[in-house]
Amino acid sequence: METYIFTQKEKLEQAKNRVKHIKGFYKHATVYFFVNLFIIASCYIDNPLSLNLSDPYMTAVFWGIGLFAHGFSVFGRDFLFGKNWEQREIQKILNK
Repeated sequence: METYIFTQKEKLEQAKNRVKHIKGFYKHATVYFFVNLFIIASCYIDNPLSLNLSDPYMTAVFWGIGLFAHGFSVFGRDFLFGKNWEQREIQKILNK
């Protein structure tokens, strides 16, 4: 079986690529927040007495599913709980 040792240059390229993907996710999340804020606010301004906001919320819901998928592709399993989450929780319980 062959072992592959990463060179410093390869490690640097991987790190740059990872940072690029994380930055892309944060940009996506920022655009998601402001666009949906604008859509919901403009619907409210058009008709403030209307309680039917399902249409603007549907955009946020479905785009949110896409944003979640993007986050999962960037952060993987650590997206929701972070690294070593289980170990930290077990330690908290044992310390009580």
